[in-house]
Amino acid sequence: MQQDLIARARTWLAEDPDPETRDELGKLIESGDLDELAARFAGTLQFGTAGLRGELGAGPMRMNRSVVIRAAAGLAAYLTAQGQGGGLVVIGYDARYKSADFARDTAAVMTGAGLRAAVLPRPLPTPVLAYAIRHLGAVAGVEVTASHNPPRDNGYKVYLGDGSQIVPPADGEIAAAIAAVGPLDAVARPDDGWEILGDEVLDAYLARTDAVLGAGSPRTARVVYTAMHGVGTSVLTAAFARAGFPEPVLVAEQAEPDPAFPTVAFPNPEEPGAMDLAFATARRTGPDLVIANDPDADRCAVAVPDAAVAGGWRMLRGDEVGALLAAHLVDRGVTGTFAESIVSSSLLGRIAEKAGLGYEETLTGFKWIARVDGLRYGYEEALGYCVDPEGVRDKDGITAALLVAELASVLKERGRTLLDLLDDLAVTHGLHATDQLSVRVEDLTVIANAMLRLREQPPAELAGLPVTSAEDLSLGTELLPPTDGLRYRLEGARVIVRPSGTEPKLKCYLEVVVPVASADELPAARARGAELLAGIKRDLSAAAGI
Repeated sequence: MQQDLIARARTWLAEDPDPETRDELGKLIESGDLDELAARFAGTLQFGTAGLRGELGAGPMRMNRSVVIRAAAGLAAYLTAQGQGGGLVVIGYDARYKSADFARDTAAVMTGAGLRAAVLPRPLPTPVLAYAIRHLGAVAGVEVTASHNPPRDNGYKVYLGDGSQIVPPADGEIAAAIAAVGPLDAVARPDDGWEILGDEVLDAYLARTDAVLGAGSPRTARVVYTAMHGVGTSVLTAAFARAGFPEPVLVAEQAEPDPAFPTVAFPNPEEPGAMDLAFATARRTGPDLVIANDPDADRCAVAVPDAAVAGGWRMLRGDEVGALLAAHLVDRGVTGTFAESIVSSSLLGRIAEKAGLGYEETLTGFKWIARVDGLRYGYEEALGYCVDPEGVRDKDGITAALLVAELASVLKERGRTLLDLLDDLAVTHGLHATDQLSVRVEDLTVIANAMLRLREQPPAELAGLPVTSAEDLSLGTELLPPTDGLRYRLEGARVIVRPSGTEPKLKCYLEVVVPVASADELPAARARGAELLAGIKRDLSAAAGI
């Protein structure tokens, strides 16, 4: 076994085109670090919620040039088998370590396979790539990004020609094509032959961003903005300037791309401490809103002034922003279908129903939301919003930021705030309080054991509320294909438990609905909602053994 492991590592080393990972793997072999070698050669990175994603390093279980070349070769073979040989593949990338290298390798492989390749001119937001696919008539797109993951990670997100991320059976067929790739030196990788795009695609995307706003709407909201060390600053500020909003005040320490993400533990606006610098800037400058993008700018976080909160600024939950944008679109008279994933708040369905609009629930991920027929607006609680599905069939943190700023401006003219609108929605539809129990693990068996325990011994009640139904989503439902998850319905509450598709986390999504007859009842309803959520969290943790 030991000899086999060393032999596989040496075979990989001989093919590795990257001096850095060659050196890294050579040292591991030389030092005889069998545990580390076993971890890196325990299998191969698999397509998940967002294509490939993993820690940078040598070996098939890490993100590196060898893995990317194989992924690109498999994708090229899949596209050719689908009758799309010679078609255009457009490639984007963020500012993480190795992203530009992975983009170049992908372009070279596509060119060598007889496809046409075009690479975006520099690190740009993922939504620009998603837009470019349809704008340029591409047969596929690749975005090199690990979104909001830690600095040590990178990833490889694959879109097909409809501008949506891959779903079954395409993901399995691409994975099979990747597995069938032979020796790397048999993969043609010419030194040139692909196109480096100019700014025309970016200009076309920016011209489209105006379309999400109402004609003649107020544009007065003042914003503090952070790009979280990612690629959002130049595109968001250009979009705000085009739309006629005041120039956003930038969080200077986080405005420029930096793959080390030096000021945050995790470059995710939802993580504790990530917004501290933004709030400090807001306390100095007194804006109407704080807006944050994640590093590839496909997510949008929003914070509002709230004197009742320590520090004076409150982060809105993704579900709250999702409901606010839905209410704003309804107020503007839009038509079409509203959609969300099953882990997001049921409030969206109530808003859609009252407005006479279509509504659908999907599995987790915008790869599913984007495929809803007649989609007009889709969102996911993890800060993802699709407000212009005809332009970008994916979450888009730039256009979402514009729409939030427009809503804040409309409310400001009426002497009101986003918090006032949230109160209105609670009185109309009931208080929908949501929370998440998220457990990050080093050992993935912790997640598997928790899921097994819940399947074998589902809780009978949580926070004193009887569990009225327990669904194993891996079996599929009438409306949803199978996925690894559990759904519990309670009297006035709902819980979904699932492993994350992009990080080593077990995620539990909690929602309670408390009836509210008038605004006077809101404080008591909020207290009851918080009490129930805390109780559900406590009891669910015990039931899962986490």
